[in-house]
Amino acid sequence: MKTRCRFLLGTSQYIFLVLGLAALSYCGFVLLNATLYQSYQKRSFEKIGRSSASTPAPLVADQVKRAGSPLGLLEIPSISFSAVVLEGVDAPTLQRAVGHVPGTALPAQPGNVAIAGHRDTFFRPLRNIQKHDEITLTTRCQSYRYRVEWTEVVAPDDTHVLESSPQSTLHSDYLLSVLLCGRGAEEVRRPSGSDRRVIGALRLK
Repeated sequence: MKTRCRFLLGTSQYIFLVLGLAALSYCGFVLLNATLYQSYQKRSFEKIGRSSASTPAPLVADQVKRAGSPLGLLEIPSISFSAVVLEGVDAPTLQRAVGHVPGTALPAQPGNVAIAGHRDTFFRPLRNIQKHDEITLTTRCQSYRYRVEWTEVVAPDDTHVLESSPQSTLHSDYLLSVLLCGRGAEEVRRPSGSDRRVIGALRLK
């Protein structure tokens, strides 16, 4: 009996060890994939940022036609933050980057450009953001500068931050809302998970 118990215990330990190593390997793969992808796309957008003209140009439709397409590079120099922005907020997209919320404005368009990401991964540095910090969003056509004007914590079922004018006190046709979500993409559009922090910014002329 003791021998059998010892055998079962040893087998269980081996199984848990294998499962643990598999989980660590998967996490390592996801992290490495995201890091390499970010590095590659950042170099592309940084070149565009250095050579962009002063007059805004609209995005080409093909650049944002499908989920996962590169949209731009989001940078906040005051907190040494940068992250590639992809189209969409599905789980595979938010594993590799932050995502532009479908249905909200594109950077060259009037309205509210909403960008979402996990607050415990890519958006972790944003816990240190301050009012009046400058945000730059560089697309393949143009760089756009914004200034942080407000932050708030909203319930997961509160989607007013995705509207064209989420704050009546902000008199501007060009807004940027950064959503720090605690879980997956479903938290952006429907009630689930915990409260999320929202950062609102106005575009600078």
